[in-house]
Amino acid sequence: METDLIASKERNFVPITKRLVFHIGGYDPITPPQGAYRRFLRELSRFERTWSVKASVGAPDVSTDEMKWTVTTTGPNWRVESNYHLVRWDDVIQAQSRQPLWRRLPLGILAFLDFVFAGALWGYFRTNWHYAVFFLYPFTLFFVLVVIALATGMLIGRADALIGSLTGLATFAVLLAGPWRWLHLAPLFDDWIFSRIYIRVGCPVLSRRLDRIAQQVIEAATKSSVEEILLVGHSLGAVLAVDLINKILALQPALGLGGRRVAFLTIGSSVLKIGLHRDASDFRAAVERVASAPGVFWGDYQARVDIMNFYGTDPMVEMALIPNGRPVVRLVEIGRMLEHAMYRQLRLRFFRLHCQFISGNDRRAEYDYFMLVCGPLAAEHQTLMPDGAQGAIGQDGALLSHRGACQ
Repeated sequence: METDLIASKERNFVPITKRLVFHIGGYDPITPPQGAYRRFLRELSRFERTWSVKASVGAPDVSTDEMKWTVTTTGPNWRVESNYHLVRWDDVIQAQSRQPLWRRLPLGILAFLDFVFAGALWGYFRTNWHYAVFFLYPFTLFFVLVVIALATGMLIGRADALIGSLTGLATFAVLLAGPWRWLHLAPLFDDWIFSRIYIRVGCPVLSRRLDRIAQQVIEAATKSSVEEILLVGHSLGAVLAVDLINKILALQPALGLGGRRVAFLTIGSSVLKIGLHRDASDFRAAVERVASAPGVFWGDYQARVDIMNFYGTDPMVEMALIPNGRPVVRLVEIGRMLEHAMYRQLRLRFFRLHCQFISGNDRRAEYDYFMLVCGPLAAEHQTLMPDGAQGAIGQDGALLSHRGACQ
């Protein structure tokens, strides 16, 4: 894992001045495109304060496939222009959430049974028991709601079976209108329903979209003037990003060779969520192809307190694939990214901790999302350095290794 990191902070490097970023987010049903743009602006301002830099963002350009904007960041002796593309799949998520409950509930139970009998649950316990708890959480609580409804119906039904049945159904309806919604069980059910469908039959809408994005990346790799192409997958978006790069490599096996290198980062990744399912053989083949591509650098960031990722694991080893040093695994501490008071507020808000991978930091740390997608250091360089960008950026925001050489 981290034994592959470069020990010397003095390694020479060429600053990035132009970058192309494609980001694929996770299964987030509450963030429409404009909300994602506002969140980006808010978190970017934290990045500015933490690293003593300045940033400006262009207006968003929204299409069916993506939402894109330009980010310009500057320090005393550097300037970077990043073209940021947020790959959309909120329409797929929302389509799932609009289905009636009478359909989603049995599909959720089916997904639960599928992941259990396909060996995924055992794989979660074996690799990271926190993730197994995350998997069991919505289904266990749903079972509790069912038991409460049944118990209520049986208690009332001692005198009249029909009244008991109606009471049980009414109780279940009330629980679905209350605790089911308050505990956010619906989006968790939908997440696992989608994951099962993605393994079993795929998602044609997403597949066609990724095909079109793949063509964009190939064109940029051969024609654009950017110095770095960075693809980022967060949470379940890491799975889609693997499939995206696999599509690109199928069309352009020499991607990243003889030209600008391609960097791929998985952050708070759900790669093993899918990869540990016995029948996800096509996905594991895609992972193997991406990991072995000589022109693609792959870094995987994992955090201990994030129960929605697989901390301390080598994805290749856990999926019984031949390890080859990729991805380069970085273990990071979210507590070091935030002020202590803020961290204490968030430590039990597990989804918010999971989203710290795509949020601005209060403190300089070895991992900083905005430094990776907007900063002057290549993502590969930041990933390989033990302290990330900390040793290369001065307190005034200057690039230390190139002080006085303004880009």
